[in-house]
Amino acid sequence: MSRILIVDDEESILKSLRRLLSLTPCTVGDETYKLVVDICSSPVEALEKARHTAYDLVLSDFRMPVMDGVQFLKALREIQPDTARLILSGYADLNGLIGAINEAGISRFISKPWNDYELVSTLGQVLALRELTLENQRLADQARLAMGTISAEEIERKRLEASEPGITQVNWGPDGSVLLDESVLEHDNSSDKWMR
Repeated sequence: MSRILIVDDEESILKSLRRLLSLTPCTVGDETYKLVVDICSSPVEALEKARHTAYDLVLSDFRMPVMDGVQFLKALREIQPDTARLILSGYADLNGLIGAINEAGISRFISKPWNDYELVSTLGQVLALRELTLENQRLADQARLAMGTISAEEIERKRLEASEPGITQVNWGPDGSVLLDESVLEHDNSSDKWMR
């Protein structure tokens, strides 16, 4: 099962894409991908979701208020570097497209209005390529482990972070304690304790 996120400031686009992907099988060769589709109308909301939910693929509109698709996908890349990233846009701005490729590392550009068959086929191809890339990374990590250039703990950390974004990030207090939410806790210097 593949989890994808669609980000567009137009609700009608989000509903249309969700309906299309729930009705149309995403097939590449002999492989059929069952899709779980999340939608967001705000890139800020989508980034917050990405901090807690692992996505295989993210499809973003190019022109949105607050931040454009390139800025959003660039920020997403910091949170989930292995997620496939695509841009959906009605504007074929060459500089924007170059920025999307160079800065956000997009896999594909899909134009609006889209052809349903081509869109679903593209998503299947990108998901298949992502699977192959991740398998190559796993095999490379096994080879590095055998050579002693990476530890088993580092491989496990990478696996955990890919399945549960943010799980390996720990906020440490000055006394070595783990801070669960820095905004809620304050340090009382007189008693050397952390308080709410």
